[in-house]
Amino acid sequence: MKDRIVLDEIQNVYMIGIKGSGMIAFVEIFKALGKNVSGSDVSEKFFTDTTLEKLGIEYAENFSTENISKQKRIDLVIYSTAYNEVNNVELKYAKENNLPVLSYSEMIGLFSKEKKTVAVCGTHGKTTTSAMTTLVLKKCGADPTAIIGSRVKQLDSNVAVGESEILIIEADEYQNKLANYFPFGVVLLNVDYDHPDFFPSIKEYQNVFVEFVEKIPKEGFLIVCGDDAGAIEVAKKANCNVVVYGFFKGSKQVKKIEKELRIAGVENLEFFPVPVNLNMKVPGKHNKSNATAALAVCKQLELDFDKAVNAIEGYIGVTRRFEEIGERNGAIIIDDYAHHPAEIKATLSAAKEKFQNKNIICIFHPHTFTRTKALFSEFAESFVDADEVIVLDIYGSAREIQGGVSSEELVTEIKKFHKKVSYVATIEEVFFELKDRICEKDIVLTIGAGDVDRLAKKLVTNS
Repeated sequence: MKDRIVLDEIQNVYMIGIKGSGMIAFVEIFKALGKNVSGSDVSEKFFTDTTLEKLGIEYAENFSTENISKQKRIDLVIYSTAYNEVNNVELKYAKENNLPVLSYSEMIGLFSKEKKTVAVCGTHGKTTTSAMTTLVLKKCGADPTAIIGSRVKQLDSNVAVGESEILIIEADEYQNKLANYFPFGVVLLNVDYDHPDFFPSIKEYQNVFVEFVEKIPKEGFLIVCGDDAGAIEVAKKANCNVVVYGFFKGSKQVKKIEKELRIAGVENLEFFPVPVNLNMKVPGKHNKSNATAALAVCKQLELDFDKAVNAIEGYIGVTRRFEEIGERNGAIIIDDYAHHPAEIKATLSAAKEKFQNKNIICIFHPHTFTRTKALFSEFAESFVDADEVIVLDIYGSAREIQGGVSSEELVTEIKKFHKKVSYVATIEEVFFELKDRICEKDIVLTIGAGDVDRLAKKLVTNS
């Protein structure tokens, strides 16, 4: 049935989990295409509620078979991958009644077939690089459509709806969603083992990127970070134009990469170093690297490079990526989505670079038991640029409530590398510990992919 779904023939779309940051992108796209959209979700409020209200979308704030059965006509049901036939009665009903059904990632796949798709993938930096690439292309007049994992401040949305054939997607590797997409160009930022609940080893994890890169047509392109050994290993399987970007530690590194890729059979190869005078509003070496990837896309699409640099230098960020939430007692409160050891290191390094004489207090919310256990040692060594570390209880997921490791054990391990670290179980307890003692000498940085941003907002607003 999936193979028979044609986008132009779809008029009435029902969306299960309509408030999701990815799902909301398709709400906006479908509305722009003149299609009828309805759906359902939980009653909890998200930033997407405002978008749904603005677009005049009718949706139910509960899941019930009646929500979907009362629809006069449904040409397509799209569901968030947070749901399945076991935990969602509407999805079960849709499949039992043979309605056309696609997951969110399958919908992106269908859309990517009809566009000239540039997919941004890798373990870290996808959201930022997707946002930068979108703003660069818009500035250069390429007018792309884009689907991004978080709200881009300059768009006030996580989606751009353009008139051109170009589609930019933040391509998530989890559950091998990459298998659904059809890229013309790929940006590969890094390959650093993650999602151990789905990928049993680094080999299985790396293979999804290999298979994705092999899908790029010969006339397409791969833009790959030369500073990441895992990404270069994957690039050896490319059968298209390959652009290697990075900081490059001298000509020896360039020659080594060139030799490796040539031996592997890469024919069309060029190098693109990080521009020396790139002057950015967002801090951190990792952001200069991400920006260079976006500029490399611009070059491949033969767009105005000076306009692209101007767009990059004006970039001010996305939500939950080194986002300054406000102040309390003069202390600056920043929130970041970092949930992998490499991301934590990059975020804290950026904080130290920007706030050189400040006391950095890091509140870390570990995300999932499987990740914490698999990367236990790496997490322990990730906090060297913080002056103080507070670790909350592990934030589980819908797939795991407990298992195999605890935050108390992680704190014990971190103490081998850091002098000032403590375990505090809940967000509320940390709030009461910090609310009166932080002051203008402090930077408070909440880090994690769960709901630790609630603490950042609570410190600023008291609510």
